[in-house]
This record gives sequence, structure tokens and C-alpha cells, in this order.
Amino acid sequence: MARDIGRLQKPGNRSSVAGQRQSGKLTNGSVGEDDTLASRWGLRGKKGKSMQDNPLLSAFARLRNDLRGCTDIRSFDIPALLHPFLQVIRSSSTSAPITSLAIVAITKFFAYNLIGRDSPRLSLAMQLLSAAITHCRFEASDSAADEIVLLGILELMENMLSGPGGDLLDDESVCQMMETGLSMCCQTRLSELLRRKAEMSMIVMCQTIFERLKSLEIEAGEDIGILEAEGEESVNVVMNDPAVDGTSLGLQPPTVNRSSSTNAEEPSQALTETVAVQNNLEGPTDNGEDSAPAQTAPIGAELKPFSNAESLGAVQPSASALDLTQKTEQKSDEPAIIKPYSLPSIRELFRVLVDLLQPQNRQNGDNLRVMALRIIDIALEVAGPSIAKHPSLATLAKDDLCRYLFQLVRSENMGLLNESLRVAGTLLATCREVLKLQQELFLSYLVACLHPRVEIEDELGIDPALYEGVPKTPKLVRPAASQTNSGRSTPVPIKERQKLGMEGGARKPDSREAMVESIGALSRIPSYLVELYVNYDCEVDRSDLCEDLIGLLSRNAFPDSARWSTTNVPPLCLDSLLGYVQFVADRLDDEPIYQGYPDIHRLREQRDRKKIIIRGATKFNENPRAGIAFLASHGIIDNPDNAKSVVKFLRGTTRISKSILGEFLSKKSHEELLMAFINLFDFTGKRIDEALRELLITFRLPGESALIERIVVVFSEKYCGSSPPDGIANSDTAFVLTYAIIMLNTDQHNPNLKKDKRMACNDFARNLRGVNGGQDFAPEYLQEIYDSIKSNEIILPDEHDNNRAFDYAWEELLIKARTSAPLTMCDTNIFDADMFHATWKPIIATLSYVFMSASDDAVFSRVVLGFDQCAQIAAKYNLTDALDHIIFCLSSMSTLSSDVPTNTALNTEVQAEKKSVMVSELAVKFGRDYKAQLACAVLFRLIPRKELQIKHGWNHIVRIWLNLFTNSLLKPTFSKSEDLLDIPPIPLQPPSNVIDREQRGNEGGIISTFSSFLSSYAADDPPEPSEEELESTLCTVDCIDSCPMNRIFSKVLAMPPEGRQSVVQALLKKLPEPASPVVISVRPERHAPAPIRTNGHRTNPSSPTYDPSLVFVLELATILATRDQKSVALMGQATADALQTIVRDPTNVHPLILSRAVFYLLYLLDASQDHSFVRAPVILHTIAGYDQATLEKAAMPILKGLTLCIRDPTPLRNEITSTPDFWSIIRSLHEIPEASGRAFDLVAKVVSGQPPAVTADNYKETVSILNRFAAAGSVGAVIEQKRDSNARRREKPTKPAKPRENEVVDRGFKAVIMIYKLTNRVPALIEQSHLERNEAWLTYWSPIFEALRSQCLNPCREIRHQAFSCLQNSLLSPELASADHQEWTAIFGEVLFPLITRLLRPEIYQTDPVGMSDTRVQAANLLCKIFLHYLVLLSEWEGMLDLWLRILDIMDRLMNSGQGDNLEEAVPESLKNILLVMADGGFITPPVDGQPRTELWDETCKRVDRFLPELMGEIFPKVNVPPEEKKEQEQEPAAPEKETGEERGNENKAEDAAPPAETQPQDVD
Repeated sequence: MARDIGRLQKPGNRSSVAGQRQSGKLTNGSVGEDDTLASRWGLRGKKGKSMQDNPLLSAFARLRNDLRGCTDIRSFDIPALLHPFLQVIRSSSTSAPITSLAIVAITKFFAYNLIGRDSPRLSLAMQLLSAAITHCRFEASDSAADEIVLLGILELMENMLSGPGGDLLDDESVCQMMETGLSMCCQTRLSELLRRKAEMSMIVMCQTIFERLKSLEIEAGEDIGILEAEGEESVNVVMNDPAVDGTSLGLQPPTVNRSSSTNAEEPSQALTETVAVQNNLEGPTDNGEDSAPAQTAPIGAELKPFSNAESLGAVQPSASALDLTQKTEQKSDEPAIIKPYSLPSIRELFRVLVDLLQPQNRQNGDNLRVMALRIIDIALEVAGPSIAKHPSLATLAKDDLCRYLFQLVRSENMGLLNESLRVAGTLLATCREVLKLQQELFLSYLVACLHPRVEIEDELGIDPALYEGVPKTPKLVRPAASQTNSGRSTPVPIKERQKLGMEGGARKPDSREAMVESIGALSRIPSYLVELYVNYDCEVDRSDLCEDLIGLLSRNAFPDSARWSTTNVPPLCLDSLLGYVQFVADRLDDEPIYQGYPDIHRLREQRDRKKIIIRGATKFNENPRAGIAFLASHGIIDNPDNAKSVVKFLRGTTRISKSILGEFLSKKSHEELLMAFINLFDFTGKRIDEALRELLITFRLPGESALIERIVVVFSEKYCGSSPPDGIANSDTAFVLTYAIIMLNTDQHNPNLKKDKRMACNDFARNLRGVNGGQDFAPEYLQEIYDSIKSNEIILPDEHDNNRAFDYAWEELLIKARTSAPLTMCDTNIFDADMFHATWKPIIATLSYVFMSASDDAVFSRVVLGFDQCAQIAAKYNLTDALDHIIFCLSSMSTLSSDVPTNTALNTEVQAEKKSVMVSELAVKFGRDYKAQLACAVLFRLIPRKELQIKHGWNHIVRIWLNLFTNSLLKPTFSKSEDLLDIPPIPLQPPSNVIDREQRGNEGGIISTFSSFLSSYAADDPPEPSEEELESTLCTVDCIDSCPMNRIFSKVLAMPPEGRQSVVQALLKKLPEPASPVVISVRPERHAPAPIRTNGHRTNPSSPTYDPSLVFVLELATILATRDQKSVALMGQATADALQTIVRDPTNVHPLILSRAVFYLLYLLDASQDHSFVRAPVILHTIAGYDQATLEKAAMPILKGLTLCIRDPTPLRNEITSTPDFWSIIRSLHEIPEASGRAFDLVAKVVSGQPPAVTADNYKETVSILNRFAAAGSVGAVIEQKRDSNARRREKPTKPAKPRENEVVDRGFKAVIMIYKLTNRVPALIEQSHLERNEAWLTYWSPIFEALRSQCLNPCREIRHQAFSCLQNSLLSPELASADHQEWTAIFGEVLFPLITRLLRPEIYQTDPVGMSDTRVQAANLLCKIFLHYLVLLSEWEGMLDLWLRILDIMDRLMNSGQGDNLEEAVPESLKNILLVMADGGFITPPVDGQPRTELWDETCKRVDRFLPELMGEIFPKVNVPPEEKKEQEQEPAAPEKETGEERGNENKAEDAAPPAETQPQDVD
């Protein structure tokens, strides 16, 4: 049965086709006997015609002949080479296999490079080939063979476009090929395989075509407008929409905003059409009409020739005798100018693809839209940025493509939704620079759809404070704009609004997942979120898209979001959040680029202004007056009393509720505001309903008629103005007409009113008769108004319940887009700080919640990295709030920062292998919690190098330190007290029990274990830790050891004072309230006895308990506050107040805490000498008020602190040493054996400092305390007497320590010397005192003499001998005596005489029976020496005789003491020397003959004769002797003198035995 190809006609075009046949113009479909092939391909000729007469075969024969002389086929004319093949392709009488062979042959020409770029007339050949394959005709057979032909066509078109001559095709050829490919994609009668292949081929070809844009841009250079101008010239390049099942989709090319289609032909005049292959065609009827097809085969595409086909060498194809070669040869001498395809064909292809997406066209099924979306996605991927650069293409993208896409994303068809989201994402990724407002609309919809309005459920074990930063609703939510009592009787149902895209609504789980994936893909674009922040969050009229997206991702990253989405959504959102953090962290160290970007400070001001406007709008929606007042107070409204300023803001913002605005403006008291508001509009040239529509889109009419009337009156006056528009008489007429329009609007669109009850145009006109100044309105005028209102309701856009809602909103968007600034692309990090500051809260909250709820190690590692990167970002940009919150979250998750102190009553120390571990409740609990350990490790590893940026976070860090330190998990050397304060480390709280595992391990056995249990139970000790508890404790120890605690503290010490201030404040906050005692928690379950300390003593339950954490706080605060003077100025006051609070409450503070607090306070006192917040007298008075027991326990720290304060000659030293409480403290402490040495050193610094600190105010106290130290040296007598006893027994003495090697004796010895040294200060003190001579001598000399006199009686010989030496030197001081006064004579009556008197007492003698005799002799010699030294001055003193007689009485008592022979020898010798010296000086003279006897002589003789009767005669032999003896004595005068000289020599030797005074002070040191 013969088969032929019939043309697939469009509906209504059959008559035109028949007419063409009758006129002979239609050649392709003619089937007459003269115009058809005589036989099918491959048969012999018919009716006397041979095969050579067949044009198809003859063409191949001619080609064969032409090729015989060709040596290089690549140089052969390409159109001639292809001609026979093209005839076969276009012939309708060939079968599918033959057509397929021709197509395969041409494909091989390209594959084997027989056709190359340099081939002759390649351009023409490409146009001919394009026309042939797009007009391919063949006789249908079976569908498989037919589809093979179509597959070959697709492959050939791919090779043509991507081959060497692809860029030589003109715009029309490209359009034909693309239309052919699209038609195959759309034919549902084709097999699925072929349609998929067609789609894939279209993707490849479109990729090649859109790649062409890049090369076109390179050719055009910087002036891309040239391409647009050239495109305007090719207006006839129009591509029809593809046909579905042989029928064109019939969509007219858009004429809005597309310059290339303004003069386009109508679809009926299009240059191309789609045809189908039909089976069982019997041929044309006799009258020339085609018979009806019996069966339809798969289609081929035939396109009508272009209007300029002849110029291109293309001809009308014929199935009979037409020879293409002849036509080609005729035109060969006139080479055609073929322009390669460029922007026109690309634009047409893009337009057709976009038109296929139109949601309102029901002929386009979702499958067709999905196919179009895939091709568009490839186009955008290939040339998205180039599309944005070309205005004609950008217009298509901004308007039609975005319009259709944003409606398609609301589809519930998952295939369509996925492709729509993918294309939307690609579009924004490549063209977002010109899609600023479109992007906002798209993202706002996704946020509205995806942000759950569900509270986060509290989960056991997770503190709700960890996720407080997650927003409950997106910030883009606007106030409700509609009310039910105005404008319309019923509001638009929510479901309807959701379908229209006005609400997010509830989407299916799979849809939500797809949307989340789309947002995640966008967020992964570098700088995408930064661009959102700069272009939207920092603009007043735009939404906070960046914040909303981060909030959306954060909320959906919570596990509970899987309930209304899918299980993939939380990890997808978490991945997007972490990617955002990673992006910001990766470019922290990038060099900031400022040029070409908005000013940061201006953006910050805009953002602040935006926040104020949002708050003000919120207040306005609640209370308009309060909102205006708030906005005016912040400068948003210049003058609240100026109506123009107020209404300018009200109209310019979109955040005001339109219903509230309508009610506010319509109030009677706001007439001025209403007039000012309506005056902002320009109604010139607008019909009254248009003007009214423009007004009522800005606010909603109130429900009361009086309020509506007020608005209409002002509107009418404004509309008419000074000269009413044509057709309206006056403002009253305008008022009536406006009111009628409002009534008409309600009538036409009231859903409760039936259609037959609605007002007709005649009714509308009838109601307005005679109101136009007594005349009627023009009927045409009223008809236009009526039609406008009927077709388009005057109402707020969000109250529409039809497609006009979206259309209107879209038109408004396009209008705004024309004036909006372009999107700023932000390839810089200068905005990262502000962006992260605005978005860190939900991110940290999400990381914290996921960390606490996750169980996968991979999730843990990613979250940990996220925390670390967030901390790096916060530290880099000095976002202290963010860093503090990170620390809070990690510390909370570590469980170590609890404010409730842990129970330490059961702390047990376990010793094994020379190591000890403190097993505590905290250590065991922490060791069992892996998440807590991980959080702790992360926390302390992110703190280093960020210490300066931490502020309130130190509160949590310090709390962790305290809990660790209290439970012996932080080493006592942590604070470096030994290095910084020179004091021992803080003592830790002793354990309640100590267990030696090593010793117990040797015993072993169940009996030993049971015995241990019974013994601990009987002793009421805590139970021994189990192996599991010990293992948990070891895990805790390992975790804490891995944390760089010491490194952190070292960094803290090196911080600037401003940074350390936060640490000190955090430390001081941990101190208990002043009125509350310092206690720690005890075992709550039962009343346990006081724990046994390691020394075996039970603690007193009534006494304050030792809390090492309190000492820890005080010590660290002191160290940090005293690092330098600036630190003292910033932190000294607070630290001092805290310390004084502790120091002033000794009864409620443990002595150990008290002692160290006193030291810290004194240390701070020394460091704060330039400040007045700590005063030495106050501190010393507090310390002096302690009882002796308290002082004994705090002695060493007190003395150490005082030593620090007086070590340097500063005003503080003088202030302290002049305070009586200082000496009171020393007196109380010197008796304590452990503190005596340091107390003495302290006094030594006062006395021996340079310059000395001894002043008139502390002179007596100094001498007194030195005397006490010297007296304490009497313990040396025991050692001396023991040595004497051994010597008497002639025992070999054990080599005892020398007396002065005893510390107490040594201090006493040095004290005596220091007392003597004070004599050097006496003259200056006397001079400075301005006291009377007598009073000054008693004040400054008497204390020294009294002290030395008392030490001359010290049982210790060394101290006693040193005291005698110092006393002698003091009494011989040249500053002591003077002829001007006699106060110094008291040295005899107050010093020497009492000294000798006491020496004569038996109890004094018994303190040192061996050495006291020598002391008496020494005292006697001292008395004599001092008397002789001052003899000259005494001779002039009227009390000389009494003094001398008393000396003789003392000598008499010494001579008759009866306690040894030493005095009996020493006294006469001393007295003899005195008398001889007095006699030589003429102070005492024996009586001479004839002269009277002196009283001195007589009294001397009388007194001496009492105990030495022969002494006077021996010294003065010529007195009262017979003359004979006197003569003999005169003859031998030298004997007494020689004896006297020897005696004097012996006396001098005795004096030399004492150490010289000037050498004694050297022993002090």
C-alpha cells in the first residue's frame, strides 16, 4: 500500500492548504501522476522511465561523476556534496530506513572530519542542512523505524551546533532546529525514550547556544549595547511555541517588555509550523484535497521556508523532478551574506522556554514544564551572568521567568517543585544582581513556608537557656492587613491565600525538604548571606532576610522539625549553618577591601534606623499616638506637630497596618493629617476611579460611614483642585461619584450577593442622573468606570481571592524594581562582623542543642568545629556577647559550672604507686559523662588567645575553676602564689578518708575487703570508692589535665588591666554575702560526725569550716589587681572591699582563710600606696583587735605582709611604724616561737633601714620591743650553765652549738646592739622634738639606758656582756653630757646605782652563779670609769659630794657582799684609781699644815675607812703620820707612784678586755 507524507494542518488552515495545491504552489504534498515518483525507492522505472530519471538517484550519479576527478574530498564543494542526501531527507516518498541512511551518512561526514571549518561554502551548506532536517519527510512505516530517523535528526542537530560550522548557522536556522527539538520533546505520542533523548539533545544544543553569549560578549567588548542594537534589526526572527500532539500551544509571544517581538508576526503568519507523519494515505482526491488519514505515525517536523530562503540558496523541496543542484548552481555566482546566529535567536529560544512555564496555560502539562525547567537550568548554568548583562534577556528573567517560577514553587507536584526550586536557585546564583526584589519575594515565601510556629519542646537534661536565641517567628511577618467589617463581607480564607502564594501555609514534608535543599544550596554560594545582609537587612524598607534565613535554618536544625518535614531536614539545616560559619571563619585573615562597597558606618546607621522604625510601627499598630511620639523621639519623624512630616513617614513605610492607618486618618481630630496625606498624591490626568484606586491601596477604608465620608470629602476636593477635570462639574459631583464607585465596588464583589442581583451599568448610571452639576455624566465615562470596577476590585492586594492578587503584587514589585538600587555583590569581609553579630544567637543555640541531643561522633566533631570557629569569629571581631554566650553554653554542658556547691563530705583520697587521686562526687559524675568531658575540653581549648575578648564569660570559667579546686582537681600551684606572692600554695581541704591501695593490695582476699568494710562502717567513715568510681575519677583527671589551665592563667596575667578587670569582677562575685558565714555543703542524707583529718583530730563542728575556693578567689583577685598601678586603680577598690569584709569578721571565718586574707590585704596595701581606698591604720587596728589565739594562727602571713609594706623607705612605712597598733601586733607576735624570728626581722628593718624608720612617734615602742627580744635571749643561760657543769665534771663536752647559734639568743644579742644604735638618733630626735632639756633627756635617753640596764642583768652572759659594753659606750657618748645642763647626771642615780643594787641581789646572782661575779666586777669598774670620765663636769655640779659619797657606799656594799674574792680585789683597785685621779686633778686634796680640812676629804676618809681602813693611808701616807715616818716617806716617793702606775696599767688592761663600742654595731647584721 502506498504511503505518503501529508502536512499536519493547524485547525482552520485546511482551506488555505487546498488553495495552495490548486494554484500549484504546494509541491511537497502533490501526488499527481506527473509529479510523483513512478516507483518507490529501489524499483525499476515505470511506464517507460528508467531509474536514471529518478531525481534522487540521478543526483547521486552526478555526485559520483563529480568526485571522480577530486583528489581531496575536503576541498570539494560542501553544498554539492550534501545535495543528494538533502534531497533524500526532504523527499516524502522515501522510507524511514532510507532517510535514516542519509542522515547517518551526513553524520559521518562530520564525525570523520570530511566537513571542516575550511570547507568550501560551509556556511551555505549549514543553512541547507538545517532547512532539510527541520523539513524532513519520509514515508511512515513502523514506529520503531520512524523514531530511528528522529533520533538521527537529533544527533545530527547536536553535531551541527557543536561542530566546526555551528557558529555559522544563522538565527533562523537555529530557531528552526530548536523548534524541531522542542516539538519532539512535547509529542506525547512519541515513545518515552525518544522524548527523553530529545530532551537531552535540547539540553546539549541549548548549552552550546547559550555558550555563544560569552563569545559574543568578547567580540562586542565593553559595549554590550551593540548586540542589543543588532538584535533590534532582526525582529522577524520569531520562534513558535512547540506543538503538543500535533497542535500548537497557541501562546502568543509576549509583547510586554520585549523589544524583539514588538513587530512579530501573528501565530497564523509564523514562519514555522509543525507537521506529522500520517499512515495509510491513499493520495489526493481528484479535486486536489487530501483524503482523511487512516492511521497516524510518529511525527517528523517540517518547517515552512523562511521568507529569505532563496537568498540563502534554500528552495522549496519537491518529491518529484525538482533538482536542487540546478538551483544551487544558479546562485553559486552570487554568494549570500550569512550572518551567524547571535542574540535574536538566543532571545527567542529563551522566550519560548520561559513561555512553556506559564502556570495559567492548561495545555502545558507539568511534564512539559519540567522539561522546560531542565533546559532553562542548563541555560542559566552556562550563561546566567551573561543573561543578566543583556537587557532583553534580563527583562525576560526579571519578569516572566521569575513570575512563573515563583508561582510554580507553590505546586504540590514534587517533580515540578524540585525543578522549579533548582531553576530558581540557579537563577539567583547567576543573575541575582538584577533580581533584588524578586529574590526577596522568593526567599520570603520560602521562609514563610518553612519556619515552624511551634515552640521548641523542653528535653530532659537540656537547659532551655541554651537555645533561647532561636526565633519563634521570622521577622518578615507583617501585621494583619484585613478586617472583616469593611470593604467586603467575608475575608479571604487562609487556604485560598496559601494557594495564591500570599501565605506560607502548610507544605508537605517532601516539599519542605526540597525547599530546605534549595536554601542550603543558596547559602553555600560564597558571600551570598553577606549580600543578603547588606542589601536587605541593612535597608529600611527591605526584610531581614539574612536573619530570617539563619533563624529558619537554626529552627529546622532541631530534631523535632523532622515531625513536620523529613528526617533529612535537620542535618541539611545544620550543614548549611556550619557552612555559613565555615565561610566566615575561612576569610578572617583576608585583607579587607573597602573600595567599591557601601560605607560600613552608613549601613549601621541604616540598620539602627530600621530597628527604630520597626519598633515605632509596632507601637503605632497598637497605639498610633504612642507610635508617632516614639518615632519623633528618635528623630524618624522630624516634628510630630507637623502633619507633612507625619504623613510622609506613614506613606513611606510598609510596616504600618493599613487598617489602623485608615482608622487613624479618618478621625475628626486628624483632618489636617488626612489632608496632608491625600495631598501627597498626584491625580492629574487620571480617571476618578483610577485616582480612588491609587489612594485606597495605601490604607483600608474604615467600617463606619461617617469616617468614610470624611475621607471621600477630602479626596474629592483634592481630585478637583482648583479646576475640576473634564466631565466633572465640581467637588460635590466628585464626592457623589466617589461614593457611588465605592458602593459599586461593594455590590460587584460581595460574595453573598447573587449575580442576577448585582448592579448593571444602566443601574449605575441611573443612580447618578443629574448629579453632575444638574447634568448627567457621559455614558462612555460611566461605562469605563463600571467595567474597571467590575473586572478589578478596589481592595488591598492581600485581600484578593483570585489571580489578580499575585499579578497586582508582581506589578508593584516591577515598579519598585525600576527605582531600587542594584544588588551589591560583596566579595569582601568588611561586613562579616556586623552580619555575624546579628546572627550568632540562633547559631550558638542550635549548636548547643544538637550537641546535647546528638549521639553520632561525626555530628559531635562538626559541632565542636562549629563552636571553635564561632569563637574565632567572635574574638576576631571583638563580639564579646557572642564569645561570652559560647562560654556559657559550653560551661553549662560541661556540668562543672553549677552554682550549687558539690558535696565534699565524702571526698576520699586513694593512694597507689606514689600517686594520689581525690575521689569526689563531682569527679565521678563528670567522668561518667562523655559529653560533659568533651564540652570542657572544647571550652578550655578555645579560650587561649581570646582572653581579652571575654567579658561576662569569666563568671562561668571562674565557677568551673572553683569547683575543680574545691574537689582537688585543680593543682594548688595553679595561681603561682609561690612565684608571684612568695607564699605557700593554697592548702586544699583534707579528705574525709585516706586509702592506701598499695598497702592494702599486699593483704588481698575477700576477708581483707570485708574487714575494711566493717572497719569503715564501725568508724562511721565514708565507704571506700568502687573500681568504677575510681576509673571515672581518673577519666576526669585526664580530661582536666588535657585542658591548658596554666596557659590560660598565664595569658590572663599578661592581659591589659582592662581585660583583667572582668576576671576580677567574676572572682569577687563568687564571694559569699557579707552577713553570711563561709560554709560548704554537708552530707544531706544523714547527720554525719565531723570528718577525721589526716592528723587524726576531729574538727570542731561549731567552728567555721575551711573552704579553699574562697582563698582561691581572694588570691587570684589580689594577684590580678596588683600586677601594675593601672590594675590597682581599676580593681584595687573592689578587691580591698572584699578582703576587708573577710578580715573584719574573724569569728565567722576560718583562721586559715583569715590569715591569708590579711596577707592579701597587706599585699594590696603595699601595691596601692598612691591610692586612699586602703588605709594602713584601719587595717592595723583591725588586726590588733584579734584575740591571741587568732593572732597565733595568722602570725606568719601577718608578719610577711607587714614586711612587704615597710621594706622600702616610703610614706607607707612611716605611716605603719608610727601606728601604735603596729607595735601592739609585734608585741603580741614576738612571743610566738614560729613568728618571733620574722617579727624581729621586721623590727630590724625599722631600726636599720636606710634611712631608719625610727621617729619620735615610735621611738619608745622600738626600744621596748627590742628590749623584749633581748630579754627573750635569757634562754641562752641554760646552755651556758650546762656547759659550765660539764666543765666542772671534766667531761668531754659534746660540741654544743655556740650560744649565738641559738636563734633566740642571737636575736637578743642583735637587739642589744640595735638598742645601742638608737643612741645615734637621740640628738636628732631631741632637736626635732623641741622639748625641754629635762623632758627630752627623759624621753629619749632614759628608755635606752633602762633597756640596757635591764639587759645587763640578763642571765645569758653573752647578751649581758654585750649589754654592758653597749651601756658603757652609751654612757660615754659625747652627746650625752654637757656643761649646759645637769640632766645627764641621772645616769648614776637611775642607771648605774640601780644596776649595781640589783646585781647584789641573791636572786639575780643565782641566775648565773658562775658568771655573775664577773658581772659585778664589770659593773663596779663601769661605775668608776663613768665617774672619772665625767669628773670635770661633776666637779662643777653642786651634787658632786652626795654623788661621791653614794659611790663610796656602793663600793662598801660591793666589798662586803661576801660572794667571792673578785670584788675584794677589784673594788680597792678601782677606788684607789679614782682617788689618785681626783688627787692629781686637785679635786680632793689632803689637808696641809695650817689649812683647814675640806668636807670632801673628811667624808671620803670617813667612808673609806669603814671598809678599807688602810687605803687612805696607803694613798696619802704623809697625812696624819709622825715626822720621822714622813721624812722616810719623802725619801722614797717613787714607790707609791710606781704601784699606782701598775694598778692603772692593770685597769687599762681590764678595760681593753671589753670589746670596743665602735665594733659592736657590725654584729647586728
